[in-house]
Amino acid sequence: MTTLAFQDFYPDEISHCYGCGKNNPEGHQLKSYWFEDTNHLDGKCLKTIAHFTPDVKYTAIPGFVYGGLIASLIDCHGTGSAAAMAYHNEKRPMDSSPALRFVTGALNVSYLAPTPQNKELTLIGTFTEIKARKIIVNISLLADNVECARGEVIAVLMPDSMLPKSS
Repeated sequence: MTTLAFQDFYPDEISHCYGCGKNNPEGHQLKSYWFEDTNHLDGKCLKTIAHFTPDVKYTAIPGFVYGGLIASLIDCHGTGSAAAMAYHNEKRPMDSSPALRFVTGALNVSYLAPTPQNKELTLIGTFTEIKARKIIVNISLLADNVECARGEVIAVLMPDSMLPKSS
């Protein structure tokens, strides 16, 4: 659908998130994309994907990733996926106005297995509820094809009160 990451379409004035903001040089710079699962029963299931390799500074104990990082990756991939789905449902390009930016209404993370350090992590998002102002995304975080964590992100349309004030 696109070769640019969802986060690359965020307007500059609201692209400072520590996890996924393109304008935050200190952040994770997470990038999310569409992923078509051809193994699904109907041959097509719209999903999202992101990849991230944690730096050693995200160590919980030697050899394993800190759980807070895992939660933030699930959170940011979920809100980015929600924004992309909102544009998809409205049949609009992601750079069209008004911007559809989602924030976290709720986050639930289950840690299923220790997440190894020095491995690329893959996040896969699936959608369980899609409404104009609320989208629920389930995220699986995998390392070496082992599901290490699973999360549910209830993403809500960003309220106008969060937009920067014009000067």
